[in-house]
Amino acid sequence: MARDYVHYNNNGTQQLPVDKLLIGSIRTMASDSYVTDSAASASAYSCGIKTYNGAIGVNDDVIPCGTVLEAAKDQGFKTGLVVTSRITHATPASYVAHVWDRDEEAEIALQEIGYTHPFGPQVDILMGGGRCFFIPQSSEGSCRKDNIDALKIAKSYGYSVFSDRKEFDKKQKLPYLGLFTLDHMSYDIDRDPKKEPSLTEMALKALDDLYAATKYSEKGFFIMVEASRIDHAGHANDPAGHVQDILEYNNAVLAITKWIDKHTDSPTVMISTADHECGGLTIGDNYMWLPDALTKSKSSSELVATTWKSYTGPNPDAFLLSLFNKYGVLSPTPEQLAAAKAAKADRLVSNFVFANALSQLLLVNFATLGHTAADVSLLGYGVGHEQFRGNHDNTEVAGFVTRTLGLDLAKITKKLAKEKKWIEERVQAKEGAKVKRGSREHLGHHH
Repeated sequence: MARDYVHYNNNGTQQLPVDKLLIGSIRTMASDSYVTDSAASASAYSCGIKTYNGAIGVNDDVIPCGTVLEAAKDQGFKTGLVVTSRITHATPASYVAHVWDRDEEAEIALQEIGYTHPFGPQVDILMGGGRCFFIPQSSEGSCRKDNIDALKIAKSYGYSVFSDRKEFDKKQKLPYLGLFTLDHMSYDIDRDPKKEPSLTEMALKALDDLYAATKYSEKGFFIMVEASRIDHAGHANDPAGHVQDILEYNNAVLAITKWIDKHTDSPTVMISTADHECGGLTIGDNYMWLPDALTKSKSSSELVATTWKSYTGPNPDAFLLSLFNKYGVLSPTPEQLAAAKAAKADRLVSNFVFANALSQLLLVNFATLGHTAADVSLLGYGVGHEQFRGNHDNTEVAGFVTRTLGLDLAKITKKLAKEKKWIEERVQAKEGAKVKRGSREHLGHHH
């Protein structure tokens, strides 16, 4: 869809940057379901094991598994996590945290900065959203249920902490923690560049800083960069948000390949894939799809739904029409207007009213609000990427990283297993809590 959208705007464009880097595909099933969530898949990528949906860096018996990031840190590499979701979300969490359930984000935040991680701080660069899990419950917008100030703790561990564009643009000394929003960062279509850096900008800053920190070292760096909100747009069935975040992902991939080419003194390999497919998007109906409405869309469905819910002005009919227009639906039907009015108080439902209206104009369809079992694309670039061509299980990604960097995951797993008290108090479910196996609720959650 993104490729066709670009072609529609410039018919000289035949390929996106990622099209030129395709080297294979990845199978994604979890241990308890053919359809994975991000936690199980990211744990496969980080630990090289199959585990259950919801598991963060633990196996089926809720025992911690050593990750490629921890193993890299153990051997003297610098490390980074850069995302557009909350930094405590499943994918980044699975590279450094170990908890029985992905929803334990307050604990994940503490492990990410090293406060409750048995090895101390493991990540030199953390950037994304999710500041709400790092501030005490007494602070406005907090997601914590205690008075722990994780930002203060991070500073005591030597982290530079910042939350705005001005500080992002400054030279920062490692380690640093940049959290630009309370929740997830904005979809790229909604992003205010004066407040939030793009995925590309964050990735390049992190690469430059990791390179500078390791330029004269025998060890290099490991970084995981995630275009997180592509998945969220799939859950929302939002074609506008989906396309623009996919294009920003392409921008980031292209920028990273150019960075690799420029830094020949630091041989680097990039492997890119997805945790899973999301939404089951099909493009076209009766041999036709119409990208034109996407050129008129200036907002995600999430933003127009949120704006609609908060509206208390004197002219709701005109305001609602302006929101449909902003989203690219210039002539909503009476039925669509009535549905949006009925769903005003429920942002999740009105989101789908807006999203479905645009999808109908485009002649595209989403099969589900959740994930599917489809294989996902595998991209590669840089030194040695050719060795990973083909179709692979998601656990094999960790194997490729381990072989490339000469890591020892078993060593880290054994070290973690010795931390019996930590496992009991921080990793495993508390008495009365139950590990959720199989399917996960997806309405209102991005998994």
